[in-house]
Amino acid sequence: MSDRNGWAPFEVTPGDIGAEAGPEALVEYLDSAGLDATLVREKAVVFRGFKVPADGLDPVLDRLLPRRLAYVHGNSPRTKVGSNVYTSTEYPQEYTISMHNEMSYAHAWPTRLAFYCAVAPGTGGATPLVDAALWLESLDDEVREAFAGGVRYTQNLHGGRGLGKSWQDTFETDDPGEVDAFLKGAQAEWSWGPGNSLKTSQVRHSTVRHPQTGAEVWFNQSDQWHPASLGDETAKALAQIMPADELPQYVTFADGSPIPDAYVLQVRDRGLEHAVDVDWHEGDLLVIDNLLVGHGRRPFTGPRRVLVAMSD
Repeated sequence: MSDRNGWAPFEVTPGDIGAEAGPEALVEYLDSAGLDATLVREKAVVFRGFKVPADGLDPVLDRLLPRRLAYVHGNSPRTKVGSNVYTSTEYPQEYTISMHNEMSYAHAWPTRLAFYCAVAPGTGGATPLVDAALWLESLDDEVREAFAGGVRYTQNLHGGRGLGKSWQDTFETDDPGEVDAFLKGAQAEWSWGPGNSLKTSQVRHSTVRHPQTGAEVWFNQSDQWHPASLGDETAKALAQIMPADELPQYVTFADGSPIPDAYVLQVRDRGLEHAVDVDWHEGDLLVIDNLLVGHGRRPFTGPRRVLVAMSD
């Protein structure tokens, strides 16, 4: 389990720390292990074999993510199942979810994510991880240079009935005033439209530097927001019959000029090419530095249930 440069997530098992499997042992380890430094050094850590049950998850998450965040302004279909704990995604299981850094399109993003396997898949369903600095390095010079000025993300959010997510689900509120305040703070452009719909537009970076390591990393979701990389037949059909800027989400370069299909496909494919798969067993946890590592999902069969939480 490593990429071509030899990187792989750091793995911790009960045997590694001389403990019996169980959430209490993991909590004790996290209280004394200094996870912050380990995560910056290793980029991702898998806690394997501790067999953490769902009813023993909260104390572990309290150590991994002391300040759990709500998934406000998130664009993935998810269900809230606990105290700022969500299903990792509800995207159809037969499709690959390409690599991305969580909420890299937003004005503020989580710095750390934790995943928990409540139910292991029958087959497949790994969470692939990619070293975000390697991802950036793997892109052709022409592509890196084209993205240097940043990207513009556009969302068309319905008011209760329509394609994609509603603005109520996206911002976890029914109050337009709260949405206005959020978008003002995010330095976004927005307008309310017919049928209580909402259109937002925001210019963001394509790369960032990690505040502790200084590493420059690929950090945007242009490929996921672009029609060229839509992964299911319904989405592809929509892109053929609707103007691109009327899709639930769309992306251009920062100046509004279109991003060539070939660029976003290269971004998508090279992220997946360099990814390392983390397979799931019930009760396992994975924690990642959201700037240093991108993540995705492999197709699967069976009842896979992976939960996610995030922190600043």
